[in-house]
Amino acid sequence: MAKNVKTVRTDDSALDAVVKMNKFDVGSVIVTNSNRAVGIITSKNILSRIVESRLDASMVRAKDIMSSPLITIEPDASIEDAAKLMAQKKIKKLVIMDKGKVLGILSTSDIVKANPTQLGILQELLKIS
Repeated sequence: MAKNVKTVRTDDSALDAVVKMNKFDVGSVIVTNSNRAVGIITSKNILSRIVESRLDASMVRAKDIMSSPLITIEPDASIEDAAKLMAQKKIKKLVIMDKGKVLGILSTSDIVKANPTQLGILQELLKIS
């Protein structure tokens, strides 16, 4: 999992999120409200909710394009459980949380690197997406 998670606040602009994603070369940022994780913005959110709609990213708030509720899993969960949850929820990024604190983000590519036997579950996920 990626441990150095980047965040934006709910009232930051979508452009702020894009700038941060590009600066740190990441595919997502966690959206926070009063230091509590409330959503996630992924590249797909930007493409489908900003670019396709031809909106001005500097005028749209993060809270308006984030995916919420945040889908999370605990750090002691197995890779198999994480892969199954991702397939079930049709997501490619899963937030690892412990006692309300974000520890990292697990991506489909992280799972393949760590446990290639999960590839079958991930192939099902990619068919659905």
